[in-house]
Amino acid sequence: MTLPKHTSDERRIILLDTAAQVARSVVTVLDPERLMQKTVDTICEAFGFYYAGVFLLDPTDEWAVLRAGRGSAGLIMLADGHRLKVGGNSMIGACIAEQRARIALDIGEEAVHFQNPHLPYTRSEMALPLIFGNQPIGALSVQSVEEAAFTQEDSAVLQSMADQLAAAIMNATLHRQNQSLLRQMERQARLLQAAHEVGRQVTSILDLEQLLPSMVDVICDAYGFYYAGIFLINEKGDQAVLRAGRGEAGRALLAEGHQLPVGGQSMIGAASYLREARIALDVGAEAVHFKNPHLPYTRSEMALPLVVGNMILGALTVQSIEERAFSKDDITTLQTMADQLAIAIRNAQLLSELKRAHAELLRTKTYEALAMATTEAVHWVGNKALPITTAAARMQNDLQAETLKGSQELDVLESLLDDLNMISHSANQIMEIKENLLGATRDQNPRPVLLADLWQVAAHERQTPIECFSITIEKEVTFALGDSTQLVRAFGNLLQNSLEAGASKISVEILPAEASGYVVMRLEDNGEGIAPENQEKVWTAFFTTKTAQPGSVHHGLGLPACLHVISQLDGQIFMESEPGQGTKVTILLPANPWAVEEAGFEFTPDRILLIDDDDAWAGFVSDLLSAAGKTVERRAAFDLLAGDAQRYLDFDRILVDDALRGAATLHVLEALQSAGVARKTLVVSAAPKVEAVTAYLQIGVRDVALKPYSAQELAELLG
Repeated sequence: MTLPKHTSDERRIILLDTAAQVARSVVTVLDPERLMQKTVDTICEAFGFYYAGVFLLDPTDEWAVLRAGRGSAGLIMLADGHRLKVGGNSMIGACIAEQRARIALDIGEEAVHFQNPHLPYTRSEMALPLIFGNQPIGALSVQSVEEAAFTQEDSAVLQSMADQLAAAIMNATLHRQNQSLLRQMERQARLLQAAHEVGRQVTSILDLEQLLPSMVDVICDAYGFYYAGIFLINEKGDQAVLRAGRGEAGRALLAEGHQLPVGGQSMIGAASYLREARIALDVGAEAVHFKNPHLPYTRSEMALPLVVGNMILGALTVQSIEERAFSKDDITTLQTMADQLAIAIRNAQLLSELKRAHAELLRTKTYEALAMATTEAVHWVGNKALPITTAAARMQNDLQAETLKGSQELDVLESLLDDLNMISHSANQIMEIKENLLGATRDQNPRPVLLADLWQVAAHERQTPIECFSITIEKEVTFALGDSTQLVRAFGNLLQNSLEAGASKISVEILPAEASGYVVMRLEDNGEGIAPENQEKVWTAFFTTKTAQPGSVHHGLGLPACLHVISQLDGQIFMESEPGQGTKVTILLPANPWAVEEAGFEFTPDRILLIDDDDAWAGFVSDLLSAAGKTVERRAAFDLLAGDAQRYLDFDRILVDDALRGAATLHVLEALQSAGVARKTLVVSAAPKVEAVTAYLQIGVRDVALKPYSAQELAELLG
């Protein structure tokens, strides 16, 4: 496009009028982008130029970047991020580097000129530096389809406009920066006010279930966020579990039990694992970000760790529908608020734990007192009943002898015999109750015990089907401190309860307790459960929820006996149950305070045969003996009975576990007796019973001993 030819006077008038228009623009327009675009449009329209464009230096001062361009060519180049090297092979780059105007009256003959494919009809070009003070900030390009389109007078007037434009651009830029600083200050004031409100709220709410929902609402209302959610780390420390969320999305996620792996592919997981804030200014481009279908409009997210001292409690997520919604000031203010929230959460947790501990202590002491009183009463009754059973048995024998002699008072004798039978039966029931509650034998002192083995022995004694019973255990809590005989009885009572409740799946998990120095065990089953009104009563003696089946008697002593055993070992036991959903029993026992000690096996035999199932204790013994340089061969009971027992003559010692699933222990010992190796055989039992011990010794075994759970005990047994 070109304007009609004008005389020099007419052109001068147009130049001055255009300069006046530009001058009016630069003092009225404070938006830099709008100012630059209006300037290039005014110049092209007034002079009839083919094209005009404004370039500004980038932060490195190495490139001149197009910021405004005339027409469709300008729009295309702006979209492409068009830029030219300062001092490079272009009119713009040269005029900025030299800080003086450059004119090409015929670009075909100009050595320094950028051939722009978007401006194919340019025949002459003028590049004018934009200088503010003594510093170049960019350049103005004007181009024409005519050769020799610019005069020296054009250059002077256009340079004057360029100088005005440079000043206006800097003023508009400074105005924008001032407005931005003002907005930042206003935002900072709002953030501080919001943080103050959060701080005020967190100091007044001590109930965690009330605190967390209140906080997400306060944060969203105060900061204007799209969503906020609070995650707390679970007991294992591997999952961050949502505990409070804003609005409908929060309620839906809570209903789903929403949780994210600590250290996984999510902002919350990363913040919890690294214990530092994570920001995604554009979630679409963020590699570590959980795409949540309940929050489709999230465009930026910040995850802030909730840390108190060295303890990571969880993380707070705040989300916005705007990209780049968070600044460095936001991080500082929000992290301060998150730190306040973390302290409030920890205080609420400690208060809850204190209340729970107080309630548990009260409950434990109450039931301990009941158990102790019941135990003493049953012990006293049992002691009184024992002479009755002895005397009744003696009288029964005497009366039977008289009956056989053909006494003339036969009817009287038979009547007395019936009475004695009734007395004997009642006394035996009293003794049975005593045995159920107190047990037959007891270790002298608590010692390290292998927990997995005790559960397996208890499962064997109570004939728990293998397919419905499982144990998982963390290696660092393999041992506890306790009485193996009594613990087997307590664990067996719990398994028996689960089986009688119709459980088809029973699992035991053993892991470190939160309280230092303790081991926690959790038994869970899928049985019929216990009604809420009965869950406390089951710990009292003689209370039972079971209907006696033909041939069976339920005295209601199983759980009271468990409570008595665990309490005596300085432990705790409590129950959670839901009718139709099953029961969970949690047991805390003192952990073994000693490291696994080394024992001298130099005086023990070299070749040892171990007859046992493939279980925890067999592995424990094999590892100890192998490490001591002994030859250990492991065989299942079934293998022994099916093979030739003579092959075991070469072993120096034979260890037999009392609890064998593959065959009856008595049958195994009889096979060893037939092979002539009974005197080399040691039977070990976690919970020895008098009748079994007597039967084993009658076969001629070397000894029957308490099962060893330490290197020292094993060395003493084999020595």
